[in-house]
Amino acid sequence: MKNNTTRRYFIKSMGTAAVAMPFLTMCAQKPKSRPNILWLVSEDNQPFLGCYGDTFAVTPNLDKLAGQGILYKNAFANAPVCAPARSTIITGMYANSLGTHHMRSYNPIPAHVKFFTRYLREAGYYCSNNAKEDYNTIKPDGAWDESSGQATYEKRGPDQPFFSVFNFAVCHESCLHKSNPETAHDPAKVKLPPYHPDTPEFRHDWAQYYDKLTEMDGQIGEALQELEDLGLAEDTIVFYYGDNGGILPRSKRFLYDSGTHVPLIVRVPEKYQYLVKEKPGTKTDRLVSFVDLAPTVLSLAGVPIPEYMQGEAFLGKQAAKPRQYVYLFRGRMDERYDMMRAVRDKQFKYIRNYMPHRIWAQYLNYLWRMPATQAWQRLHDEGKLTGAQKIFWQAKPAEELFDIKADPYEVNNLAENPEYRDVLERMRMANNDWITEIHDPGFLPEAEMVFRSDGGAPFDMARDPQKYNLKRYMEVLDVVNSRNPENVPQLVELLKDKDSGVRYWAAEGCLALGDKAAPAKETLETCLTDKSPNVRIAAAEALCAIGKNDRAMRVLAEALNHENGYVRLHAANALDYQDKTASKYRQLFTEKLNDELGYVGRVMEKTLADLE
Repeated sequence: MKNNTTRRYFIKSMGTAAVAMPFLTMCAQKPKSRPNILWLVSEDNQPFLGCYGDTFAVTPNLDKLAGQGILYKNAFANAPVCAPARSTIITGMYANSLGTHHMRSYNPIPAHVKFFTRYLREAGYYCSNNAKEDYNTIKPDGAWDESSGQATYEKRGPDQPFFSVFNFAVCHESCLHKSNPETAHDPAKVKLPPYHPDTPEFRHDWAQYYDKLTEMDGQIGEALQELEDLGLAEDTIVFYYGDNGGILPRSKRFLYDSGTHVPLIVRVPEKYQYLVKEKPGTKTDRLVSFVDLAPTVLSLAGVPIPEYMQGEAFLGKQAAKPRQYVYLFRGRMDERYDMMRAVRDKQFKYIRNYMPHRIWAQYLNYLWRMPATQAWQRLHDEGKLTGAQKIFWQAKPAEELFDIKADPYEVNNLAENPEYRDVLERMRMANNDWITEIHDPGFLPEAEMVFRSDGGAPFDMARDPQKYNLKRYMEVLDVVNSRNPENVPQLVELLKDKDSGVRYWAAEGCLALGDKAAPAKETLETCLTDKSPNVRIAAAEALCAIGKNDRAMRVLAEALNHENGYVRLHAANALDYQDKTASKYRQLFTEKLNDELGYVGRVMEKTLADLE
């Protein structure tokens, strides 16, 4: 294996060939009641593979695997970034049901929710992970027999079935932080999506990315060859998938297919074909998503699926009927707050933007290390963008609807097209029903969600009607997201509500209206002393949007010293959106560069750079 474990290590780990090879051969020939299951996981890639019809890709090993297995044309990461996506995978539950939807937040999960590998181990499986975890929560005891850079299925006991994961990071986003002068793929032959400007940086980054995908394909090929060499291929069901969408800007972190559509191939050896309906070489349009992976593995292994899991098995004896929708979510990404939920069927995608006043292109330290992103911003700053390339830098609509078959790049929003009203209403209802069914705790600002959970799981908090009123928040957001100045009197009343979650969203509604919310100024000023720090910050930012306000700026500066890191991050974001009026707090910003919550420092670094 390339990822921390080499092929040489595997051969060496077998001990002397005279003793080990006869044993492995015997095991390979002896039918087993339970299959081995191997996961090969690449990081940050859409289905840019030859087997998915991409003629620019050079991926012979995965193309071969697809010919031997089942290729899923409609597989999706429920979150467009690794940690919330992996939280969903390992639990079989949506991270925005558990409260683990914000990037690297580590909130606890309820005691009854186990990592699915625990059930496999209890059933006798040897479970290994090499080596990325990133589950966005505290790992419970008993999840793995070994999780490390040296973990391998070869450490299992005699005749013991295994579930083993190997992660391949060669095509991770960071691979484009440094440009290689020469690329095997010709930048001139890159097919750019319509939302990307045609610049040398974009063409080069796309070509370099395809080079990395070819390199990843080679590593997958080595892993598959090792399995073959060890005589285990006929005893092992192999999954290959990408852990979220691609890495060029407007993909990873966003709920478009570019950020959520992933490759998924499952190869089932002949002796276990009875567990699946599809024949080798099948390409299926069945909708599947990461929340379905855990129950699917348990189904293939003959382990009962816990009732609390929200995913549905798509293979094995416990396979469910094909689903109508997959559901997608986004919370905070790194240092920037945003909130989106989405529903996808085989033809349409519906996205609800709950913070539409924030532009898509909020500055993210990690994303801006890519030359293509820097080039895109430069063209925006110079006023040279038009059409789909310009939209990324603008405020969002509250709702988006796309016909994926007619518009695969999702650039033609049909939400206001009366011909698609029935589709819009159907998808909107599906989104609301899903949010309600899973008791999504993400309708509170992050710090408030943590405060109300009081050290416990947000999952439990969201089911306590004394602490969380989801229906009310959703109703308020319908008012807030309309961004209608005629609703200001209603927002004023909502700013006085007894629920801090309602007051927070009312303040965000005023912020979205800018100076049109001036009639709410007096009430917003009373909110500067609100018990909830999130309400104080949102009200202060709204007052700054109405006009220069020294008192509001002081409130934001004070919040930058709050004991809770997520409050500090909220304040840092609000301060970063101000102009030169923030310059008087330059020293405070400098002090926060090494904040305990590293994301605060990232925001402050940009703020200071802007002030220069």
